[in-house]
Amino acid sequence: MTSTASITAGLLVIGDEILSGRTRDVNIGATAEFCTDLGIELREVRVVSDETDEIVEAVNALRARYTYIFTTGGIGPTHDDITADAIAKAFGVALPINAQARAMLETRWKERGIEVNEARLRMARIPEGADLIVNSVSAAPGFRIGNVHVMAGVPLIMRAMLEAIAPTLQTGKKVLSVTVKAAVGEGTVGGPLGELQLQYPDVKMGSYPQMGVNKVMTELVLRSSDEALLHEAAGKVREMVAAAHKKAGIAPPDGN
Repeated sequence: MTSTASITAGLLVIGDEILSGRTRDVNIGATAEFCTDLGIELREVRVVSDETDEIVEAVNALRARYTYIFTTGGIGPTHDDITADAIAKAFGVALPINAQARAMLETRWKERGIEVNEARLRMARIPEGADLIVNSVSAAPGFRIGNVHVMAGVPLIMRAMLEAIAPTLQTGKKVLSVTVKAAVGEGTVGGPLGELQLQYPDVKMGSYPQMGVNKVMTELVLRSSDEALLHEAAGKVREMVAAAHKKAGIAPPDGN
């Protein structure tokens, strides 16, 4: 169901391997694209280490602030996979082996001749009151409790889980964007752009320098869920950029 109200989200990336640089995160971009497609505003991203108290603090702060929280990482079979423990602690609930999760896992293991052991059964521990998030890739489920969606850190699995939860999420009005290219630097357009931002507070305006890319020196990106207002503001920005080009005596870049 699409809401006219703002639907917001926060993302919590969990794992020492991310903070150490050993693993390069790609889940932030995937989540941002996912949220944009659904009209959900991703407002904040945090990265925390494999420390229970840090995860608990971050989860409780984010879930109180946003419509939805997504977490990635730390739900595997090893001792440092402590996300489920931390989420259970944050909600003050027990963390038993979930019968449905265990059945899903054991079915997959039987098919592949994998031994059932204590370490693997850690992946069947689900906080009481949570619903499972189906994992079509490796069977080990994520889970949803309250407004918190707990998913794997492996990018392929994480994307599959995002697709699984998509039908359950309330969506907002999709944010549209317009890009205006300028052949002058940010310092030239910064002042006028700030003035236009004040005139159009419901249109987000960003300035992004493009070093050494043809004749384009700055890309101005406008975003809004109001299509008519977006195009009106974009027209004003184009006029401002054209005036800057004329004053500098330069031709505008292609595609403007």
